[in-house]
Amino acid sequence: MKDGKMAEVLAVRARPGAPQKGTLSLESITVPCVLGKSGLAVRKREGDGKTPVGRFALLSVYYRPDRLRRPITRLPVSEISPDLGWCDDPGHPRYNRPVKLPFSASHERMWREDGLYDVVVVLDHNLHPPVPGLGSAIFFHCARPGYSPTEGCVAVSRKDMLKILERCGPGTAMAIG
Repeated sequence: MKDGKMAEVLAVRARPGAPQKGTLSLESITVPCVLGKSGLAVRKREGDGKTPVGRFALLSVYYRPDRLRRPITRLPVSEISPDLGWCDDPGHPRYNRPVKLPFSASHERMWREDGLYDVVVVLDHNLHPPVPGLGSAIFFHCARPGYSPTEGCVAVSRKDMLKILERCGPGTAMAIG
């Protein structure tokens, strides 16, 4: 936090004519971002490939300690371990929650080799309480090279992610739409 100022809103907008690509704006910073492969959705459903429209609090940050230093942010930060997963099975009681691997139900593996989750921010989408089928593991994470679409998350370059997180803390939200 260079000047101590904390961001209130990260504004995410899809690009007209290219609903999987967009911009993320935070005060004077505007960076390219990538969205779900099926664009945006007002009514998100599990597995639809859409990024939900709405305003979601940034809750916490996970990062790969073997790939980078702890991100500078006022948000709570935890290290990703090889046994961390995220349940995406709508029929399981741990739906849309972190889980310890091995885990018998369907889940996302948080320790990824492709770098997407080197830094990942948990968004307050369908968490309190999670409603089965309304979407899980909706994160703000690192983009693939070439910015190919996500499964429903918002992604930016790792460099941009680290710059943005410096201005984020409790009370910061992402407005998608």
